[in-house]
Amino acid sequence: METTEKKTKRSVVKREKRDARKEAAKTGPVVAKLKNVPTSPRKMRLVADLIRGERVSKALNILKYEPKVGSPKLEKLLLSAISNWGAKNQDAKLEEADLYVKDIWVDGGRILKRLRPAPQGRAHRIRKRSNHVTLVIDSLKKSAETETTTETKE
Repeated sequence: METTEKKTKRSVVKREKRDARKEAAKTGPVVAKLKNVPTSPRKMRLVADLIRGERVSKALNILKYEPKVGSPKLEKLLLSAISNWGAKNQDAKLEEADLYVKDIWVDGGRILKRLRPAPQGRAHRIRKRSNHVTLVIDSLKKSAETETTTETKE
């Protein structure tokens, strides 16, 4: 007799994939998001480019003494990301983790459109821009360990 393989239901497959994603998220990098910041994305990207790829302690120092408009908001976001990392990795120490800013990006948010009076009864449209910032931090030691394991497999 032939053995027939029982097909798993689609809902079961979806649930298993979702559970696998959640399990992977427990050990991976930490994400912190900041939404609807009333600054233009162009100005915020100038500050974000300063800390991309830097270690967390150096990035905090850069943001603390940077006179640009978005630096206090990004400093607060970075502190929030560090706190999220601490909540996720309760057994690890922050000093030994050697955290760095893995990725940071700034997306445009909603635009408030206002009218400014202009000469001869006309009006010019003023666009008040906002942005969304996403910050990803990770441990250098963890990423170095994964790189060495992939090199040994090859």
